Amino acid sequence: MTSGTGAVRRGLVAGAVGTTVLNAVTYLDMVVRGRPSSDLPRQTVERGLDRLDLELSGSSEERADRATALGAMSGIAAGLGVGLAVSSGRAMGLRLSPLAGGVVTAAAAMTATSGPAAVLGVTNLKAWTVEEWAADTLPHLAYGVVTHHVVRGLERRDPGLAQPTRPSVGLVTRSLLLGVATGCRSSLGLVAAASSAPRSPRSRRAGVMRAAAALAVAGELVGDKLPQTPSRLERTGLGARFLSATVGGTALASRENAVADLPVAAAAVGAAVGAIAGAAWREATVARPVQAALVEDVVALALAGAACRRS
Repeated sequence: MTSGTGAVRRGLVAGAVGTTVLNAVTYLDMVVRGRPSSDLPRQTVERGLDRLDLELSGSSEERADRATALGAMSGIAAGLGVGLAVSSGRAMGLRLSPLAGGVVTAAAAMTATSGPAAVLGVTNLKAWTVEEWAADTLPHLAYGVVTHHVVRGLERRDPGLAQPTRPSVGLVTRSLLLGVATGCRSSLGLVAAASSAPRSPRSRRAGVMRAAAALAVAGELVGDKLPQTPSRLERTGLGARFLSATVGGTALASRENAVADLPVAAAAVGAAVGAIAGAAWREATVARPVQAALVEDVVALALAGAACRRS
């Protein structure tokens, strides 16, 4: 069985088990509180069909029943899909601890189920009460913990998979340095992902990743000097830096087959430090913007190089 096939199998099994637990917790809540089942999945299906100019056949009652069934099926599909995503992510090196993995998996499941309803305007998440949040969060948290636990358990039974190790101090430090570099130049997180790719000369994927990272870095080094470039402290700029830093921290952890919690957290903290410090540096040297930007380039590249150095 190939590693890819094994990841798919583990993900589908874990997703199915997690979905069963989610439904059980939901029904138990309905029994304890005597509340009705949620009609949010049905309304989401109906709104989605309206947006696509589609309509279910039958009478109004039959259409409502079909929409209810489709809503339930979409929930099952989301549960299987998130389980598959978790297993695939771990196969690619995103190995999280049980606590962090369970929470992240739960958040992904909530996004997959409640997200479409919010986007379609079926519900307003900001207007949810504490009881509504609890009714949605607790079953998904149970799903996340169980799904992640099952994936990890199945991985242990696969003799071809090396079990992740605790991150070393050096790995966490390099992740922090990479985060600082990424806070200065957002594309540098891609350097870690490219440097972590297999170095085989026949690896076309590795070559494409390195070329893409080099182009992204070169483009940002030029674009950073343009006067119309927005502040890195704006929401978009910060978001790009955090995303790139977490990708880089994950890549460094994957390269050493280590649990990614601390490296990713260190990279995120470093990104915040680098973005704030870089912006302060540029503001303090506003009289010489090009020279200041070039100094920052050198510092950011040096930090990224030190972070991506193979031990």
